Amino acid sequence: MVDLPRVNGHHPVRVIAFEIVGRCSEPRSSEPQLSGWAAGGITFAATMAILIGTFQVVEGLVAVINDEFFVVARNYTFDLDVSAWCWIHLIVGLVMLICGFGLFVRSTWAGVLAIVVAMLSAVSNFFFIPYYPIWALVVIGLNIWIIWSLTRPGAIKT
Repeated sequence: MVDLPRVNGHHPVRVIAFEIVGRCSEPRSSEPQLSGWAAGGITFAATMAILIGTFQVVEGLVAVINDEFFVVARNYTFDLDVSAWCWIHLIVGLVMLICGFGLFVRSTWAGVLAIVVAMLSAVSNFFFIPYYPIWALVVIGLNIWIIWSLTRPGAIKT
């Protein structure tokens, strides 16, 4: 018969059994675990927020640099000056960039603010459709994707 070495005066089988039982009986945290889908959705939303923020800033800078770049159709109901659109896109883009970086560190404020800014960005791009239709529709679609990613269960802790 083989005599197993003792650990701290106890038989090794008892030590192993105690460690297994001890791990199983540890108190569980009250916070639910973040699912892989939610974590992936947050990372996706953060990446898209940075991308959309960059798009919006570039769109605003184009209007500042070349006022004649965007041409609107005649008799458009929401005919704003291009410089007004410039500032709208610049501000929305900068706030979206901040939200994107905040989402990468899993900040709750960034998640809530990203949903609000994505809504504002989608609405502003809806009104911007006559100026640059394809681009505005792409940005609206990406904004909807951000909202969907952040409103999934467990995506942001509130």
